[in-house]
Amino acid sequence: MKTVVPDTSVIVDGRITEMVRKGELKGAKIILPHAVLSELEHQANIGRETGDAGLSEIQALVEFSKKGEIKLEYEGERPETMHIRGAKRMGEIDALIRGIAREHKATLITSDKVQHQVAIAEGIDVLFIEAEVIERELTFKRFFTPDTLSIHLKENCLPLAKVGKPGSINLVQVGEQKLTKEELQEMSKEIVETAKSGGGADAFIEIDRKGATVVQLREYRCALARPPFSDGFEITVVRPLLKLSLEDYPLSKKLKDRLSERAEGVIICGPPGAGKSTFTAALAEFYLAKKKIVKTLESPRDLQVVDEITQYAPLEGSFEKSSDILLLVRPDYTVYDEMRKTEDFRIYTDMRLAGVGMVGVVHASKPIDAIHRFLGRIDLGVIPQIVDTVIFIKDGHVQKVYELDFRVKVPYGMREEDLARPVIEVKDFETGDSEYEIYKFGDETVILPVSRGEKLQRRFGEEKLHALISRMVSREFRIEQLGAGKAILFLHPHDIPSVIGRKGKNIEKLQKRTGLRLDVREMEV
Repeated sequence: MKTVVPDTSVIVDGRITEMVRKGELKGAKIILPHAVLSELEHQANIGRETGDAGLSEIQALVEFSKKGEIKLEYEGERPETMHIRGAKRMGEIDALIRGIAREHKATLITSDKVQHQVAIAEGIDVLFIEAEVIERELTFKRFFTPDTLSIHLKENCLPLAKVGKPGSINLVQVGEQKLTKEELQEMSKEIVETAKSGGGADAFIEIDRKGATVVQLREYRCALARPPFSDGFEITVVRPLLKLSLEDYPLSKKLKDRLSERAEGVIICGPPGAGKSTFTAALAEFYLAKKKIVKTLESPRDLQVVDEITQYAPLEGSFEKSSDILLLVRPDYTVYDEMRKTEDFRIYTDMRLAGVGMVGVVHASKPIDAIHRFLGRIDLGVIPQIVDTVIFIKDGHVQKVYELDFRVKVPYGMREEDLARPVIEVKDFETGDSEYEIYKFGDETVILPVSRGEKLQRRFGEEKLHALISRMVSREFRIEQLGAGKAILFLHPHDIPSVIGRKGKNIEKLQKRTGLRLDVREMEV
């Protein structure tokens, strides 16, 4: 009778049960180390899908044993705390499994390359099963139609889906029967097993924590939630509906030129489902076509980009470590997807100041909110140096573009010159009009909208002043707007007395007619 010892890797990915079904282990004795069972129990207890998937496979082996197709035995001691703590770093669990195979002169079966190499070094008979792509029709795909963006499945609830396109999305029911906990568990198992064994390079587990797992299966991003994180089993699967190039967007030549030549600190923002990822992927490939080296920082890695663009995940759970490697790789542009935490904004800042072109993606309901996310996280004066272009996406289209300018001036709403301070002007990129001013007032950071009415009033006042002064002087003059109803009038020295008038009567009339407070100064000649 053939005797085999499977390790955790081939239990979780379902390869042992697959071999039994194919008759490759017919009549064999399968020795299951208690170390494997304990490791899977531990993973299940902390809410990881891999633990549940592995225990389901062991239950299947028990059924095969009852039918007489295999003989199943349990051997070895349960691992101690030191073994569990050293499982990842020092391979303590794997060492216990190899010990069982050596003791029983059995064949160790594994899909772990390190386990395979160490077993050979120890003289243990080992069968290494190379990961292979197994094409399987995943159950959740039956809820998808060509125009489905995402599906939302929860136990004891009817299955729902969002269908349509950005700007016209409807939530519809896609099934007549409420989903059971068992159905969702089976779907979760399929998803995890596909990521572990059948998905190839495009399928992987991005996040696996207590109660939550995120799996990327090619174009599908699967978020699995279960108690205690959620109040019931839930599966959400999202996929991009479109893949566009930058040419598919009706961008002005001015904006295309900026993206091509000047923009190196870009923020792409918009509400969830607005089409940010589609535009970001198009922009990344636009830079690649410009002969630039482009990388991405993502978790999960769900941007649909060409293979020439490398997608990086957090290195050892940290984007900071990933950024250290990126600086050695020397990309021309880095796309930083889903910036939310303070660490994300700090890394974006550090890489931008290091000279790397950055494209950050931020959730925001209004374009100004994207800039607001930087406030309090980095110094106010640094923001215009790292963010030069803000692109707001809504309903799949570019709806607003801001550029940032940094000046020392009297903010709108203030009148005294001694209140001048550094001010960030947030301007509409296409028109050049200021829409917001950001500055420090005491210990507070102020974001002040510059109303359209005030802008029109200032423009009207300046035009009227220009016409009036043109009638009074024949020499060249210049007007500089300061905001808050103030302007500086630069005149030739010989024209100043006539414009001011006797006891300031002329200048007083000008101020009343234009609504501007005027400061007359000599113009250099």
